[in-house]
Amino acid sequence: VAGTVVLAGYLRGFVGFGAALIIVMVLNQVLDPLAAVPIATLSGVPVMIQLLPNAFRHAERSFVTPFGLAAFAAAPLGALVLVSVDAEIMKMAISLFVLAMVVMLHKGWRLGGRPGSGVLIGAGAIAGFVQGAASVGGPPAVVVALSRPGAPQQQRANVIGAVTTLSLCSLAPLWYYGLFTRDVIFISIAIIPFYTGSTWVGARFFSHQGHRHFRNAALLALAAIGFVTLGLAVRDFLTG
Repeated sequence: VAGTVVLAGYLRGFVGFGAALIIVMVLNQVLDPLAAVPIATLSGVPVMIQLLPNAFRHAERSFVTPFGLAAFAAAPLGALVLVSVDAEIMKMAISLFVLAMVVMLHKGWRLGGRPGSGVLIGAGAIAGFVQGAASVGGPPAVVVALSRPGAPQQQRANVIGAVTTLSLCSLAPLWYYGLFTRDVIFISIAIIPFYTGSTWVGARFFSHQGHRHFRNAALLALAAIGFVTLGLAVRDFLTG
């Protein structure tokens, strides 16, 4: 588990996303599934604090603010839909969408110019809704951030801002349903040093030379997450 957390933290520090899914997948194999998501969320709070100062300097306020506000507003609606729509079907649909967008982004597609606040509000609402309904709002958010023009530092900062917003959307529902148990808190505290340490290494790599490889690395991570999420959703749908 410690090795997985180190890998996840490095990825989070380098490209700005992807750690939670890795941690949840591994913890699901050794712990109660109801504990995996709360542990990944709670242990990620110090990492958010760790990455935010640098991201704040480089992120576009015109992107993060409307996106974040819309995500916060839409997440509770997604949670309501969760009771009436099969979450695995939604995960499959989102995964296929993300994989299609990875192909388009790899071929050079970008949003034309700087989209207005209406487009960003819509994107934030969709990501927040999906986060509330199926806990997979991160990949769509990353797609939007990578589709905008900008330097690697700016794109990574936008990714961190968007993913942080979606992570914060998850805290209140997890707390409300009593999932931050004593064991969850203890395990989260135990893995935080590994998580924050490897995140620091990943962020340092990005600062020194990783920015040259950021876009390809981010697309590769996004594709891997899309395939893994799709595979797990299909498995759970067929066996559920």
